[in-house]
Amino acid sequence: MSLSRSKELGDFLRSRRARLTPDALGLPPGRRRRAAGLRREEVAERAGIGVDWYIRLEQGRAVSPSVTTVDALARALLLSPTEHAHLRALTRTAERGAFVPEQVPDSIRRLIDGLAQPAYVTGRRWDLLAWNAAADDIFGFSALPEDGRNILLSVLTRQAVRRLFGTAWADEAQRMVAQFRATHDLWAGDPAFQDLLHRLQSGCPEFTGWWEAHDVRGTGSGRKHLHHPTRGALCFEYATFQANDDPALKLALYTEVAPA
Repeated sequence: MSLSRSKELGDFLRSRRARLTPDALGLPPGRRRRAAGLRREEVAERAGIGVDWYIRLEQGRAVSPSVTTVDALARALLLSPTEHAHLRALTRTAERGAFVPEQVPDSIRRLIDGLAQPAYVTGRRWDLLAWNAAADDIFGFSALPEDGRNILLSVLTRQAVRRLFGTAWADEAQRMVAQFRATHDLWAGDPAFQDLLHRLQSGCPEFTGWWEAHDVRGTGSGRKHLHHPTRGALCFEYATFQANDDPALKLALYTEVAPA
């Protein structure tokens, strides 16, 4: 496991340990606690592993826990299925090469161009790789500079997008940060991902707090309520799909619906 991946693993374990309380788990209060959450010894005992081994994991040392240990930690920390999957992914030893931006096949470009509803394609770093006229009308992607064509940069750092989401912006942005966290941690240390984090930290005051919480969420479908500058209030159902030829490519489709 790379040192960058090990550090993200340690940060993730600490963040999950800090959110648990002894009372919620039925543990005795014991001696006075200097910080919120469980002690390392308590997590290790609940997982049935050595304290020193667990401490090494939290310290980001280059160790590779077994699948059995990972599953035991997930139970001890009461991880959700998404968090459990993330923990497993972080502990895999496969190394990655340097990030290279994806290419969208012409067939997919023609597909989204032919759609009446808003549609766009993103890559692993959430770069905006292709979009149709309907998506451009809603989100203004064509106004982005070439080095700013990234869905996270667009939503978190553009004032126009803040206005588009209105009072729902913070919830939407925080959800996206938690979803991106699951991908980022597998690419921790890569210069392209480090550059993106620096730009998000510089352009969004709220980002650092959300990022340090180390929340992870899976992708899925849902609804977005928007306030378009010329079309007024809009409501969309959205869903995402992976391309069979290149699973790194994700297609997002929006269907306009009546507000609930």
